[in-house]
Amino acid sequence: MTLSKTKVATATEKLFVLVAVCCAAAAMPLTFTGPAVALPAIGRTLGGSPIALNWVTNAFMLTFGSCLMAAGALADSFGRRRIFLTGVGCFALFSAGLAFAGNIVWFDILRALQGLGAAAAFSGGMASLAQEFDGTARMRAFSIVGSSFGVGLAFGPIASGLMIDAFGWPSIFLLVVILALMALGLGARFLRESRDPDAAGIDWPGALSFTLALTFFTYGVLRAPETGWSDPIVIILLAGAALLLLAFGIIERSVKRPMLDLTLFRYPRFVGVQLLAAAPAYAFVVLLILLPVRFVGIEGMSEIAAGRMMIALSAPLLILPIAAGLLTRWFSAAAICGAGLVISAMGLFWLSHFAAGSASSALIGPLLTIGAGISLPWGLMDGLAVSVVPKERAGMATGIFSTTRVAGEGVALAVVSAVLSAFIQSNLGTSAGEHAATTAQRLVTGDLSAAAANAPAIGQATLIHGYSDAFSALLWLLTAITAITAIVVFSSLGRGSSSDTSEAANQVPDDDEALTASEA
Repeated sequence: MTLSKTKVATATEKLFVLVAVCCAAAAMPLTFTGPAVALPAIGRTLGGSPIALNWVTNAFMLTFGSCLMAAGALADSFGRRRIFLTGVGCFALFSAGLAFAGNIVWFDILRALQGLGAAAAFSGGMASLAQEFDGTARMRAFSIVGSSFGVGLAFGPIASGLMIDAFGWPSIFLLVVILALMALGLGARFLRESRDPDAAGIDWPGALSFTLALTFFTYGVLRAPETGWSDPIVIILLAGAALLLLAFGIIERSVKRPMLDLTLFRYPRFVGVQLLAAAPAYAFVVLLILLPVRFVGIEGMSEIAAGRMMIALSAPLLILPIAAGLLTRWFSAAAICGAGLVISAMGLFWLSHFAAGSASSALIGPLLTIGAGISLPWGLMDGLAVSVVPKERAGMATGIFSTTRVAGEGVALAVVSAVLSAFIQSNLGTSAGEHAATTAQRLVTGDLSAAAANAPAIGQATLIHGYSDAFSALLWLLTAITAITAIVVFSSLGRGSSSDTSEAANQVPDDDEALTASEA
């Protein structure tokens, strides 16, 4: 990879480049934690079916995750600075537009467009950062960006709660716009253009088939709880997703420079890393969305109180990923990651014992345990993604890893929401009558009053009890999945020696090509 340089950047200029990317990184988690806290209020203002309300989160995560690799290819071909500035500008524009959306359909469309901007900003920004910093400075820069993302996760819910309480839910996008505009201004002033002279353009057939496969699958899973899994449209959507995924695999095997090199899956440890990338999605990220909805919509907490509760879940991300890196001096990365997932599973199981309406103070312990557990592999995953394959393939390996992690979050949220709806419907049984499916879906989106109006024969206390039992059953399921993942990750990543794995976990590729592609 080459950088179009006219002069060597000064330390001050590099610092401002880092600040620009950090501002963009901090804004992105606010775009899914904030709407999660505000979802009941958004539903009351804009209306919409349960499916439309589920798309409030899924639309952003779908486009963000599915377009990361395509955005990285665009950055290589047309310039990382250009793609970063375009992405951040669009991200700011669509974020501002969300505050003025007149109905839920436009809101969901803007959320999808917001995800496209985020993918371009993330890919272009991280690739630009890889060009500006070298060696240990590059590792520190990426660590700081990761910490910025963690700050957004940790304090996004409480910041959103405060703004909703003071100014209403449209205000939650103000902070996002401010951070994006700061990133845009600093990037325009200090970022230098760079591109890959050997870039072969974008694998459009691969990008399109991959995005459509995720879209069909997500829509099918979100629709199924309301219409039933035997609904012809649901069957067509899920079958279409399977066919498109098959087509994607065929395309990637036939093109000269594939977006996704499937031969990397011949490495067992690489497969283990992909499973590790998906683990936070169902052990942690889904809770960032489901818990605020439960706290605000079902338990009746204020948005501020709900945001305060979420700090316990995400605050460990500010410290423990760094501690995990230090622990690799004494323990293998496989042991640390496996232990972290076991701790997270223990926290999920602990949380399952608290019914809706339990004292807030009782939930602090399990939430901290879940957050602490997931923070340990969080700090090592990116390094492992490049260490488990030959060095010359590190760029593609971490490109796949980033896509697995982000796209997996959207898929996990859709699946978990569908499972929670099915559990609620089962708990309500025949007492909810013909509207059981819709009632369950309303509860999943935190609209307790609409659920009660849908099933007038059932009191709110019964609805809350049915929801609570279903949420506990969901946590048991997530506990089992996380524990099994811990075993598989430990066994697959622990094939090397302890010292080798420890060294690999902290390894950063030296060549610009690998790092640029990896962050794209």
